[in-house]
Amino acid sequence: MGILLFILGAIMGSFYLVIGTRMPLKDNVITGRSRCDNCGITLKWYELIPILSYLFLGGKCHHCHNKISISHFLVEIISAFLFLFGYIYFGISINLGIYLVSISLCILIFISDFKYMIILDSPLIIGSILLIILKYFELGINGVLYSIFCGISLFITMFIIGKIGNILFKKESLGGGDIKLCFLIGLVLGMPKIGFRMGLICLIFSAFLALPYALTSTYLNKKNELPYGPFLISAMMIIFLFYDKFSNLLVFFTLGN
Repeated sequence: MGILLFILGAIMGSFYLVIGTRMPLKDNVITGRSRCDNCGITLKWYELIPILSYLFLGGKCHHCHNKISISHFLVEIISAFLFLFGYIYFGISINLGIYLVSISLCILIFISDFKYMIILDSPLIIGSILLIILKYFELGINGVLYSIFCGISLFITMFIIGKIGNILFKKESLGGGDIKLCFLIGLVLGMPKIGFRMGLICLIFSAFLALPYALTSTYLNKKNELPYGPFLISAMMIIFLFYDKFSNLLVFFTLGN
């Protein structure tokens, strides 16, 4: 099963790279054929085998001999290991399903937000539907309704933060994709009693994750904008993986007050 998930992760990583780089450009990723980014020639099936094709071709297009971006290889190998890690960590369980959906969105958001400063709507919608179904099987109808409530509450919270930021900075302070992503974060972290507070912890934690990148980017590139989605969903994944540790920390501070 671990080997199968490793292979599945590599295949899906290749697919996510296509979605993340071509959908923002309005390319057809469903019926469109895979092509070389340099010469535009349609690739053969044996040039599309995840991980292996890049190694066998020596990182160059078989036709124009230009270098293939190493991002293809890195996304495929990282996705493969992330899928394998999920199986090792959770085993065959509902949490594995939630993890695979969440980590898939994480990969997509890293690709599209860092490259184009865009978080695509369609993956968020599909991911939210899948998570609601999985949450229903995990928590039942009352639990999934609470998770949806947490998602809506976190969405509203981030929307208000964005509006306040727009007023203070006199420009758009948060992208619409970041705000929509908060609904999905609420779904994933929305466990009974503490779900919304865990969502708030995720927002605070994501700011700390983003700070080093923001400072470095501002210093080197003199840019005041940064892709925030990758840090939001990274914070969500860390909290999801160590949910008991964060919940114990939350209880500690609650009792302390």
